This record gives sequence, structure tokens and C-alpha cells, in this order.
Amino acid sequence: MTKPSAAQQSTSQPLYVIVSLDVEEEGLFSGRYASSGCGVRNVGLLPRLAPLTRDLDFPLTLFCAHTVFSSNEARPHLAWMRDKCQAEIAAHLHHWSTPPFLSCEGSPHCGEGPPIRTDVLPRELLRQRLRTLLDAGLDFQGAPLTSFRMGRWDLKSSVRPLLVEEGITFDSSVCPLRVFPGGPDHFLAPTDPYWVDDAPGLLESPVTQLPLHPFLARLWYSLTRRWPMVDSFHFWGALSPNPVWHSQSIMRAATKMLLRRGGRVLSLFWHSSEMLPGGSPNIPDKAAADALYQKIYDYLRWLRENHDVIGVTAAEFRALAPSLHFGTRPTGDGDW
Repeated sequence: MTKPSAAQQSTSQPLYVIVSLDVEEEGLFSGRYASSGCGVRNVGLLPRLAPLTRDLDFPLTLFCAHTVFSSNEARPHLAWMRDKCQAEIAAHLHHWSTPPFLSCEGSPHCGEGPPIRTDVLPRELLRQRLRTLLDAGLDFQGAPLTSFRMGRWDLKSSVRPLLVEEGITFDSSVCPLRVFPGGPDHFLAPTDPYWVDDAPGLLESPVTQLPLHPFLARLWYSLTRRWPMVDSFHFWGALSPNPVWHSQSIMRAATKMLLRRGGRVLSLFWHSSEMLPGGSPNIPDKAAADALYQKIYDYLRWLRENHDVIGVTAAEFRALAPSLHFGTRPTGDGDW
């Protein structure tokens, strides 16, 4: 008799899996944030991911920047992923490369350093850039985009109501165990999704990052929260299934830890530029790009074969969320 798989043996609730990519312009791992003139060759590599859906039944959520929607080179590849692989087309705001621009933007010296943080950007300018992005998505999709991720994880509570005003119902801009200088503090954010009480109807679904022990995370945060070193915790004190940040063994360990802790959603992501040889410091050549794809495929195959999982897009998960009875934002420090 064949031994039943772990998934077949399981009597617990399934684990929902959201596989997403930030689909964006190139050059972002160079320390520059150019407002124009950026390539999008990486988008042409998206069809390579088709087996993740066709073989393993994990549909992709593609969080797309304005540079991608406005590129005649990139749009056919997005359409192919949507029409042939059931990928969701979602919104990813790189506000520094989304019109309208400030007077300095577009000049040769603009983009040499990190862009201004969204919570101090003029509110109306941020609103206009968000609308520009969503209008470009509507033009491409023929329907409004409802899922969102902010570039650089740069979403504070002051910005969230704008998303609801523009029709966004799902956000994935929170990365737990991270603190960004001058930006959001997501360190103590939970792993499971929650309803945002100051933005009615908005479901926040954090990227999966788990502390080795919750007490260790709280201790580190309390001791170092005002120091730059607080953001080093995710290098040594955390596990995640995110394939560029961690090895496959750590990705598997993160999955097992999530299940032991009763997690119901696993969310992993990478950048489209990380599929392009030389597109980031982590992917210097074709061998590295091939290895990353193989790691992702092998991990998702392991996940499918060993656990009771359901692959969903962000929008599909948002439709299910009311029946899963998630709570509102837990009390705690930070801006998430």
C-alpha cells in the first residue's frame, strides 16, 4: 500500500499560499531611483514562470509598476501571463517614477539617492501618482486593479486611507521584522492578515517573515529600536520563504514553523529584475538566475507534495478573507 502524503494525512485547515512578484523597472539595486529611462527587459522573462502555475497550481500575483504598464515592450508579456497562466495583474507604486513629476525629477542628477518617503510627500501629489498608476492599470486590464504593494515597503498608516479611496481592497506592503530609517516600522507586525481599522474594507496581508522566537524579537526591538542595528534582525533572527533572501532549507523550515504556530497564510515574493542576469547584486549571471528559478520551483513542488496548500492570487484570497474570520490590527508598537 502506498503511504499517504503529508497533505493527504492532514486534517487541519489548508495553508493558503500567495506567490507574488514586484514587476518593475531595472536599475533599482544600484542605489539609484531614476524617474525615467529605465529598462524593462526583465518583464520578458515572466513566461518562464508558467510551470509554477501549470505544473504546481500556484497562480501568480504580479504587482506592476507604472514603468511596466507604460511600456509597449512589457505589456504583451503581462497579457500572456494573465491570459495563459491566470496571473493577477496588481498595482505596485514606485512614486519616484510615476507622473506627475516635481520640477527636479527627470534631470540628470535626480534619483541619485533614496526618494522622499511617501508620508512626507505632498498628499495631493501622492494621490495623483497613485491615480496615474491605477489608470494605467485600468487601461491595460480593462478593469480596476484592487490589489496593491507600495515600493520600498513604504506604507504608513497615514497613507492607507488613500488606498481605500482609490478602490484598493488588498494590500501587501508590510514586511514584518523590518524597520526603515525615516520610513515605516513593521517590526512587530503579525504574520497572518488583518483588517485595517482606519481603512475600512482593506485587508493587510504581510509578507511572511517569522522570528525564531517571538520573545527574542520583542527583546531585540525593545533594546535597539532607536538604533540602526534594529533592522539587522531579519538577517540572523528570522526565517522566511522568500527565495532571494534565504536558502531552500530555511524556506522549508519557515514553512514548518509557520504551520506549528497556526499560521494560515504563506506569502512569498521576489522582484522581476532578480530573474535577469546582472539585474541585481544577488543575481550576477545566468547561472544565478537559473538557480533562483530552480530553487523556487523545487520549493513550491515540495510545498505541494508535503502540505495541504491552496495557491491563490491576492484578489482570490481577498474574496475568501471574510469567511476566514481574521481580526483587526492587533495592538502594538510600530506603523503597520
